[in-house]
Amino acid sequence: MLQPKLQPKVSAIICTHNRDRYLGLAIDSLLQQDFPEFEIIVVDNASTDQTREVVETRQSDARVKYVYEAVTGLSVARNTGAKAAQSEILAYLDDDAIASPMWLSSLYEAYNANEKLAIAGGKVTLLWTDGITAPVWLSDGLAGNLGAYDLGDSLVYITQPGLTPRGLNYSIRRAFLEQIGGFDPNLGRVGKNLLSNEELHMTNLALHSGWQVAYLPNALVAHHVAPERVKRRWFFSRGWWQGISECYREQLAGEAGVGQFRRGGERLIRGLYKSLKFVTSPSQRFENLVYSYGQIGYLVKAFQGLVSSRHSVKRS
Repeated sequence: MLQPKLQPKVSAIICTHNRDRYLGLAIDSLLQQDFPEFEIIVVDNASTDQTREVVETRQSDARVKYVYEAVTGLSVARNTGAKAAQSEILAYLDDDAIASPMWLSSLYEAYNANEKLAIAGGKVTLLWTDGITAPVWLSDGLAGNLGAYDLGDSLVYITQPGLTPRGLNYSIRRAFLEQIGGFDPNLGRVGKNLLSNEELHMTNLALHSGWQVAYLPNALVAHHVAPERVKRRWFFSRGWWQGISECYREQLAGEAGVGQFRRGGERLIRGLYKSLKFVTSPSQRFENLVYSYGQIGYLVKAFQGLVSSRHSVKRS
């Protein structure tokens, strides 16, 4: 007599776009988990490389499933993965990350112990490969743009959205995700743009609706540092899109308006002042220049939003 197929307790989801170089390592790290009851869903977000072939070579393991999503966008892909998943706990791993063997068990134990836990993520270390080393101008703060995330070695309940877990090592309870209508496609990376802040937005929603968000030190993930990201221009681009993303987030939260110009202006001046103050420190100087550049992006987007809203009022 055939035994009924067990429903997975955790759905591990990898959303990928043209990252076949690292994807196989990410999947393999999930196949080596010490947690028995899980599935792996790879959402191919309109890739044009060998992504499908990388997944197919691992589909001899019945836990590995392939889903194609033609509409580009990280939030779109995450929603597609959630729809395909069978579990109540959705664990998202980036396609260029490697999960430690305890990753899924640490996440499951946390959710199982706390019914109010909506979002959880863990520590992220950086993997420097291909002869790349950290440049002297890379501060700890900017290392966070590469995915680094460390709040210590103890469980931390997040009360400030700015400390929210990194998206590359991120999990969410399905009940909460459905309550808020899924990931907002207006936030999150789309193609080559670097829109972000979707995790911050989700944490803000969770905290305001009575849920909890946690940092789990044992849910450890390592993140590859791609060669193209160890360049100053990448950080400037990342800072610009960070500013735009924050403006988007404020619009979604109903915080847009003239006040954005005061906030953005104050942050711009502060960043420029600190870049001069730390002129003898390459890392601190560069971090503040990137921060200032991001505030210009924020102000540009705020101005566009103000103009757009006034046009809408006139038309109505």
